[in-house]
Formats: sequence, C-alpha cells, structure tokens
Amino acid sequence: MSLDSLKSRIPDYAKDLKLNLGSVIGNSDLPAQQLWGTVLSTAIASRSAVVLRELEPEAKANLSPEAYTAAKAAAAVMAMNNVFYRTRHLLSDHEYGNLRAGLRMNVIGNPGVDKVDFEFWSFAVSAINGCGMCLDSHEQVLRKAGVEREVIQEAFKIAAVIQAVAATLDAEAALAE
Repeated sequence: MSLDSLKSRIPDYAKDLKLNLGSVIGNSDLPAQQLWGTVLSTAIASRSAVVLRELEPEAKANLSPEAYTAAKAAAAVMAMNNVFYRTRHLLSDHEYGNLRAGLRMNVIGNPGVDKVDFEFWSFAVSAINGCGMCLDSHEQVLRKAGVEREVIQEAFKIAAVIQAVAATLDAEAALAE
C-alpha cells in the first residue's frame, strides 16, 4: 500500500487529483516529518478508510514513533476542537465565547514533537474540518514561529487534495455497491 497504489485507484475523470496528489506529496519541499505528519493527520481527518489504509504505512515508515503518535493525536484533538470552536463561533449568542470550554486538550501543550510540526498538522486538520477559529489560531502560532505563508499554504493544499481524493474514492465505492 502506498501513494502509487492510491493514485492508481483514482478514476480517469479525476486525473487532476491524481496529478495533484503526486505533486503535494511526491514533490513536496516540506521536511519529511512535517509532510508525513500532515499526510497522516489529514488522511485520518478525511474519514476515508481507503485513503487512510493506503497512506498510513508510508507515513509510519517516514515518521518517528513519537511523530506518528503526535500526528494521530493532532487529528483526534482537532476532531473535537473543530466541532466545539466552530459551533461556538457560528452561534449568534456570542456569550458562549465567554464560557470555560472545560475540555481536555493537554496534547496541544505537550505533543511530544516540535510544537511547529504539531501546529502545522492541527492547522491542516482544521482546514478539512472547516473551523475558521482554529485555522486562524494555528496560523497565527505558525506565523509567530516564523513559518512563511507559502509553507503554511502547503498544509492546506495537502488537506484539500487528500479530502478530494477521499470524497472521490468514497463516492466511487458507494456507486459500485
């Protein structure tokens, strides 16, 4: 199972996705840990078993055990935070923003890997989950850490392509039933 295997599953009508997948992963200038942590965390966030099964072994092979665990932790904590903070933001009663969240998210403060990498993965997952508050928060942390906009954009390019591949392959599977 691999990137090539995943690309071979993409139908001809979605050739652009196949090319983009090869580009955002295969031709990335990101450091390996940032790249593969982003791939793994967004594959989890895509909720596609096919995408996750195809990309996880390669991600695991390219990540330290700590980074592998931290990328999964980023997907997990952001699955919760993105729903919570997106809902809080969307409610017309802004008083919810003054209430204590009361949710454990200790992994954000101590992820076991470089904080910038964890923020990068959290940002990418937030792009898939569509939480503007989380996107802004993680983007600001990344920018304060000196990460350039072009690098940050790589995170949401990867997220966009993986999400599109997941939607396409899951639709094809549903149509084949």
